[in-house]
Amino acid sequence: MNTEILGVVLQWVALLLLCYPLGRYIAKVYKGERTWLDFMAPVERGIYKLCRINPDAEMDWKQFLKALLMVNLFWFFWGMILLVLQGWLPLNPDGNAGQTPDQAFNTCISFMVNCNLQHYSGETGLTYFTQLYVIMLFQFVTAACGMAAMAGIMKALGNKTTKTIGNFWVFLTRSVTRILMPLSLLVGILLVINGTPMSFDGKQTINTLEGNEQVISQGPTAAIVPIKQLGTNGGGYFGVNSAHPLENPNAFTNMLECWSILILPMAMVFAFGFYTRRRKLAAWIFCVMLFAYTCGIVISVSQEMGGSPQIEEMGIAQDLGSMEGKEIRIGSAASAMWGMTTTVTSNGSVDSMHDSQTPISGMLQMLNMQINCWFGGVGVGWMNYFAFLIIAVFISGLMVGRTPEFLGKKVEAREMKIATIVVLLHPFLILVGTGIAAGLAAARPELASAWLNNPSFHGLSEMLYEYTSSAANNGSGFEGLSDNTPFWNISTGIALIFGRYLPIVGQVAIAGLLAQKKYIPEGAGTLRTDTATFSLMTFAVIIIVAALSFFPAQALGPIADYLSF
Repeated sequence: MNTEILGVVLQWVALLLLCYPLGRYIAKVYKGERTWLDFMAPVERGIYKLCRINPDAEMDWKQFLKALLMVNLFWFFWGMILLVLQGWLPLNPDGNAGQTPDQAFNTCISFMVNCNLQHYSGETGLTYFTQLYVIMLFQFVTAACGMAAMAGIMKALGNKTTKTIGNFWVFLTRSVTRILMPLSLLVGILLVINGTPMSFDGKQTINTLEGNEQVISQGPTAAIVPIKQLGTNGGGYFGVNSAHPLENPNAFTNMLECWSILILPMAMVFAFGFYTRRRKLAAWIFCVMLFAYTCGIVISVSQEMGGSPQIEEMGIAQDLGSMEGKEIRIGSAASAMWGMTTTVTSNGSVDSMHDSQTPISGMLQMLNMQINCWFGGVGVGWMNYFAFLIIAVFISGLMVGRTPEFLGKKVEAREMKIATIVVLLHPFLILVGTGIAAGLAAARPELASAWLNNPSFHGLSEMLYEYTSSAANNGSGFEGLSDNTPFWNISTGIALIFGRYLPIVGQVAIAGLLAQKKYIPEGAGTLRTDTATFSLMTFAVIIIVAALSFFPAQALGPIADYLSF
């Protein structure tokens, strides 16, 4: 077997082997059952006491959402102040200046909503202080918020009838102390062993073999990279993200980081099954997501290893595949798998230039984010699938003439309206944003020349990708787009806010409303949701909604780009 293909297969197998036991552990953490990290309990009690939190107090879904939104509002002001003033703050040995207000707005919103869309270069755009006390801090908090939201939904759906869905602050704290922090320490140690720097020294100046001087940035990289991957954040410490040899030194660290991106989203699906005692339902949901993810890997790896048709027409051999925009130490197959992995989640990290990948790979990367529920971000990915589940239950119930029910609760008009708004909001943000940008570029050619490094179909793809990544809270980009301008900073910032918070509000509200309803035991007439037939129905609903929403835009962008080869 080809060595590159073997690496892809081994990583895929490692994900499957470890996500199931990790899912069981996560369910125990949120249920408050005994785990091997119970020694963290005194730390958690100290946090509750310091913050004046009663860990035994239960919240209804409205109180739960209020707590979630308030903590995010607080961190927004925290981040804005530090980013604008970072030039005067400590831990700035390289003398980096503060960000402009529009760039700070975009950076702060981006990291606060688990997107990490970076309109700056990490080496020069941030200081060590803001890397740690804004970027790294936000990457823990925002991932924990998504996990806490899912924990609340699991508690709501796991009980027969209840008015409360748990304590947001407890779920938030345990997500950090018992899941994110231990895994980050493990991954961080492995990265340090393999050469990722962990230092507070300034830039190093070295002499190259050619006799020239080269300035190399360093810093506390190993502290930030693990949580950027495990929390499905993706913000690169360096401007080129995980394509940088200090952020991702070798083939092993590439596999480790790529594995870290997906392990928690996969595990959260099984955590739902263990928490609600619906393991069969969770297994079918997992199979649907895994099928879509695996199909993307197979197609993209094939495309990238096959090389570029344009270069092939010139009679140039491409034994290593399509290597434009890729690192030799990583290769075309591993780059393709990373591209699929980072876009089926809300992790925007890259180990290659997505803008340089073949049109079909670029189309699949966009489609992953446009569908936005194949594993997705930690917690929120499953929650997006949950909205499609509600729609599929309602449609299936109408088709067979039965009252729509999910987990023993009737799905009625109110839940359907919320689910529909959540599902349609995503294409609305992407297509409206892209339409406005394309209209401005067409009306003012000077903007098009300033924004786009590529004309025609690929230029449209760059703009479509930017809004897709923003609305999906992903953060990766077709970096041919010059996006650090007031228009892109503010417009994508708006897409980031609505793309993150409105779905969470809707999904938690649906779970809270269902939790309050009378539990109806399953009978002979119950439409079962833990079957292959219903899973196929859900898959069809997802594909149809995505195809109807995005096919015209895809046809004008990456599909036309492919056909123009």
